[in-house]
Amino acid sequence: MSSLGTGARQRILVIDDEPQIHRFLGPALEAAGYEPLRADGGQEGLRAIALWSPDAVVLDLGLPDMDGKDVLEKARAFYDGPILILSARDREIEKIEALDRGANDYVEKPFGVGELLARLRAAMRQAGRAQAPSGPIRAGDVEIDLDKRRVTRAGEAVKLSPREYDVLIRLALGHGKVLTHKELLTAVWGPAHARDTQYLRVFIGQLRQKLEADPASPKLLRTEPGVGYRFVDDAS
Repeated sequence: MSSLGTGARQRILVIDDEPQIHRFLGPALEAAGYEPLRADGGQEGLRAIALWSPDAVVLDLGLPDMDGKDVLEKARAFYDGPILILSARDREIEKIEALDRGANDYVEKPFGVGELLARLRAAMRQAGRAQAPSGPIRAGDVEIDLDKRRVTRAGEAVKLSPREYDVLIRLALGHGKVLTHKELLTAVWGPAHARDTQYLRVFIGQLRQKLEADPASPKLLRTEPGVGYRFVDDAS
């Protein structure tokens, strides 16, 4: 992979100690129009982030010299771009902790390149919109007017309780980012309720009844089993 950027393409830094991952992802990223950058360990990855200021980072949790979550935490002290986590299937707790520490999303190993690229694009769109002026958020026939605190479905006003609205807005402002149970509970109910996941189940269920065409098969408010929820809008 390249060690210096050309300035023409968006640069994606892959921090992973597995050579096969780089052999697999390098050509895939290039074919998708990105410039891949490589780091084989945590310390090297942090130096690369500081030196190259990549447009996004793909970070493995299982690194030889540092825990990936520590790399994430240190990177977040100076880097605000998208960070996508690679995680083994049996490390769910670590995925949750990584999301709580500021990761934008995660992809489980083994993974398909199509899924990884789609998650990467979504994370980069999310980062771009976070810097842009706010406006209505649309998802199918649902529209959220942030300025008026108004939610409509097919043009008709949807009556939400203040707490339902708070949960919906936290998810909607993520623009496709998975938010963990802890993030949502802490933001809406406060730190004392960080483990009260039943609160979320109740309110997510109520929101689905009001906003989803088929609450039993939700398209808008998606569950990430064991982790949290994500809001899928028209640009996610």
